[in-house]
Amino acid sequence: MTRPTASPSAIHPLLARLTAGPVLADGAMGTMLYAEGAGLDDCFDALNLETPAAVSAIHRAYLESGAAIVKSNTFGANRFKLAAFGLEGKVRAINRAGAKLAREAREIAGSGALVAGSVGPTGRTLAPWGTADPAEVKAAFREQIEALLEGGVDFLLLETFGSVEELDLAIAAARESCDLPVCASLTFAEDGRTLGGTTPEEAVARLAPLGLASIGANCSVGPQRLLPVVTAMAHALADLPPELPRPALSCMPNAGWPSHVAGRVIYPSSPEYFADFARRAAALGVGIIGGCCGTTPAHIAAMRGALMRAEAGSVTPQRERAPRPAHLDIDLTPGDGPTGLAAKLAEGKFVAAVEIDPPKGLNPAKALEGARLLAEAGVDAINVADSPMARVRMSALTLCYLIQHQVGVETILHLTTRDRSLMGLQSELLGAHAVGVRNILALTGDPPSLGDYPDSSAVYDIDSIGLVRVLSRLNEGADSAGASIGRQASFSIGCAVDPTRQDLAHEAERLKAKLAAGAHFVMTQPIYDPAVWFRFLAAFGAERLPAPVIIGILPLQSSKHAEFLHNEVPGITLTDAARDRMRRAGADGRAEGVRMAQELLLQLKPHSQGVYLMPSFGRYEVAAEVLEVIR
Repeated sequence: MTRPTASPSAIHPLLARLTAGPVLADGAMGTMLYAEGAGLDDCFDALNLETPAAVSAIHRAYLESGAAIVKSNTFGANRFKLAAFGLEGKVRAINRAGAKLAREAREIAGSGALVAGSVGPTGRTLAPWGTADPAEVKAAFREQIEALLEGGVDFLLLETFGSVEELDLAIAAARESCDLPVCASLTFAEDGRTLGGTTPEEAVARLAPLGLASIGANCSVGPQRLLPVVTAMAHALADLPPELPRPALSCMPNAGWPSHVAGRVIYPSSPEYFADFARRAAALGVGIIGGCCGTTPAHIAAMRGALMRAEAGSVTPQRERAPRPAHLDIDLTPGDGPTGLAAKLAEGKFVAAVEIDPPKGLNPAKALEGARLLAEAGVDAINVADSPMARVRMSALTLCYLIQHQVGVETILHLTTRDRSLMGLQSELLGAHAVGVRNILALTGDPPSLGDYPDSSAVYDIDSIGLVRVLSRLNEGADSAGASIGRQASFSIGCAVDPTRQDLAHEAERLKAKLAAGAHFVMTQPIYDPAVWFRFLAAFGAERLPAPVIIGILPLQSSKHAEFLHNEVPGITLTDAARDRMRRAGADGRAEGVRMAQELLLQLKPHSQGVYLMPSFGRYEVAAEVLEVIR
């Protein structure tokens, strides 16, 4: 069989946004933490573990101010800088926590912002001028970057480097670790050169051929000193030979020179001054505009307003916005007859479903944005999980309603018996039917002990088999007590199966009970080897199940991601071959994960009637990329 490859048409969200116009990044983290009471002698990166709420609050403030990029609080979280605090053994924990805090803040805010994994210099001087071994420095960068990848950053930001030689090592470490976009930013002194003496033109000549998403300048001083540096970079990029790549430009200055006033560090540049900077940077063609030391959410809000006013006042549109996908021609109103998903399964069509987790906060914007991307990719249904891992999230039913009525694609509601009594389950189902949410995946649900409220009382009046029976009874026109509900419901009933369990005979018997209770289709937990499914069929005692099967596939991002899923996430078991393949993939991990998912899809397509993709870290573009192999 021909080995599938990732389609060149698939584009990372950062690259897509950079082609559409300026992207607004957040501002300072360290000076914000200092303003909140952290000491100048504290390890700011360690606050990811010590006071995570403070870090998260700063991320949320920037998101609420309009930032489309938030940087993880990991600028100094390499082994060399952490050693000064005796924390060199906590590189992985601090970086993973930093990435996770930024991602969770984004989820709480319901933002579509991207999370940049912030990597700063080691503070060591390389040989021959210093004593730092380049191999050790590169290893330190790789250690930090791999931890950020585990935490789920969207791209890497190598920032505030004074030495192009050290930046080269960081870029090489990034390339060896992943294929995510890499942005590189140098810091320049008053004379317009880096601390190592590199001019902007020399930096462009050295960095532009490396295929970076952006190059630029940050920190240093204020906008007045940094904009000329970026202007010189823009001219140097324009003079490059046409065959060389053209990275975007970035500019993130400090809020001027700091001064000490009454024992506090004060930065003089006002939000209004930064609004003017944002307008000038956008006119120059800078792709990533943000702030560094001393900038606050107020600065970012002012910059956001300036960029929006500049865009609205433009006579000639600077870019063509991608249209939203057309509303799908499906019946979303309560009614009789099969759902769109059920009709496709009955016709023997192969369907594609992708899972979206509800936000942890009040804003569903990012989930809806992901649903629109997937609708444009042609998915047949969006799975919406019900507080997975027993962690509090927005009501799955509410998100299903929003997706169906704002995006125009059917949903599959995951409904667990963990949190609702028998009466509550039926009330929820009647409401779901009334708003057109009629594809239901009946689940028992993860126990509260796994989540944020381990002492919370689970209900479990019934299990998933009992929930299938309740749904079947509603489809007959009655509740579980036999009382009429007025007419027959028209739910399409799904159930789950885990073919990776050790006790396959028990799992097969439970599936038979679900099918006997009235389940219409089956969705599997993630599979990483077709042989796993065939072994389960043998335990079930049939070559095919008596109901349509939608095979679960979770694209892997890296070897560390694979090991985390295998060892720490209930219900996910990888084969040794899959884990070994991801280990061997190295920096090509994300692309290898897509290839593995595509191979599995092609191998299992003849033995199933659909695929159920579960993208990690909200990377819905990865799911769309996997589906390209069958579209």
